[in-house]
Amino acid sequence: MSTYILTLSRSLAFIVVASSYADTQVAAKPAAAAKPVATAGTSITVYSSADPGGFDPQRYIQAERGGYDANDVPGYAIVKVVRNVAIPAGIGTVAFTDVAAFIDPTTVSFTDLEDAATAVLEQNFQFDLVSPAKLMERYIGRTITLSVPMGDSVSNVEGELLSANQGQLVLSTIDGIRIVPSNGAQVQLGDLPGGLLTKPTLLWKLSGGKGGDHLVRTTYKTSGMTWRADYNIVLDSADKSASLTGWVTLMNLSGASYPGAQLKLVAGKVQTIQPNSRGAVGSGGGARPRMLEMVADGFQEKEFFEYHLYTLPRATDVMENSTQQIALFPPVDAFKVKKELIFDWTAGYGVASAPIVDRDFTIGDTRKPAIMVSFENKKDNALGMPLPAGKIRVFKEDSSDGTLEFIGEDLIDHTPRNETVKIKLGEAFDVVGERVRTDFTIDSAGKRMTETFRIEIRNQKSSAQTVRIIERLYRWTNWQISAKSDNFTKLDSNTIAFDFDVPPEGRRAVTYTVVYTW
Repeated sequence: MSTYILTLSRSLAFIVVASSYADTQVAAKPAAAAKPVATAGTSITVYSSADPGGFDPQRYIQAERGGYDANDVPGYAIVKVVRNVAIPAGIGTVAFTDVAAFIDPTTVSFTDLEDAATAVLEQNFQFDLVSPAKLMERYIGRTITLSVPMGDSVSNVEGELLSANQGQLVLSTIDGIRIVPSNGAQVQLGDLPGGLLTKPTLLWKLSGGKGGDHLVRTTYKTSGMTWRADYNIVLDSADKSASLTGWVTLMNLSGASYPGAQLKLVAGKVQTIQPNSRGAVGSGGGARPRMLEMVADGFQEKEFFEYHLYTLPRATDVMENSTQQIALFPPVDAFKVKKELIFDWTAGYGVASAPIVDRDFTIGDTRKPAIMVSFENKKDNALGMPLPAGKIRVFKEDSSDGTLEFIGEDLIDHTPRNETVKIKLGEAFDVVGERVRTDFTIDSAGKRMTETFRIEIRNQKSSAQTVRIIERLYRWTNWQISAKSDNFTKLDSNTIAFDFDVPPEGRRAVTYTVVYTW
């Protein structure tokens, strides 16, 4: 079995010519051609670099319909086609149709699965497809007939087409030169000129061995395809457990359809070099693989290199200019979740490069807490599956009529198993926090300052609420809590957290004093 990777330059036709027949041969070949191990069909592996927050498939579909390049789609696919091809005995040409319009010809590989002696001498990628503009260009110098509306009647104009551009047709007729607007005119042409195609086509000049119908495997990369993950969570009435469903949204603007394809998705940031004027580096997709057991209505997942590979265990139709949703995994029920109300006045503040001694620098106001829902992505919590990056939406049942109501959404990054998933849903309506600095002292000579805060939480709900207050001690790295009303948890070298319950329709205050030295 021999494989040829073809390196080409982009022009109207892409051509590579082997310098000699021997140059195309694999150094070490088996004594006899191996029997084919593949069957006819198509397999697609789709890589995505889409931002789950800003990726809107409809925007790309509308842009493609407007004539914009599908290379802007944030992703790509590796297409593998196994097909019966009539291989010539000796030198001959083979046309391979139905390839993607946005194929990267430099990535094409060719393998004759039945005869290792078959060699590729030359390749052309022809994409000069039939269109009204292309047809008119090809008819320059030939006779055409136009039916031109003239009020309530139609005038027929026949002549040699001299030019066709800027919406004007220039004809040489027996009455002289006529310039006719192409808009509204009906054009009668003869036979289709040679060289125009209805489908993108790879043309190979082959040096065949015995010839005949052989199974041939062709692999290439195409732009215009991508995918994203979407998740739906439904909370129970107590906000203690939930159910989860996952979906893949697959978009195909590659310029080809793939009926009955085997589909794979790669999750992870796979580096590629983007061939554009910006010269940007893009990102999309060892150990023995571990396969996650799933039923037939979801993808099978396994570790693949440093990424994760999701394989759909059934064939699916991936049609041109379409989006489709496929279940990522079977629904997961009754896994544990945790709801928290979090106050974080100092979010985004880190420790400065020098002590902050300005007494007027303080953070304090009245605000609402963020509503956070989290869960452990572990096997003992009915989960434990790698979750591709995507948008996660949360719903809750309205007990009065049983309908599901939307309560918030967030984005998650690629999340391995055994990690915690945190989702911010919004801000609580009936819980309010107020942060006030009550004291500040500084001894510049002694390089010491103290700061005291009072944080009051008011709960107007009819049930108790658990809250967490996160405090970042941003004035300097050396600090000590000299007084506190409640115990705290040290989260890192400059962050502490207070956790407590606020009674229904009640309030509770936390105070602490921090001493900085330098």
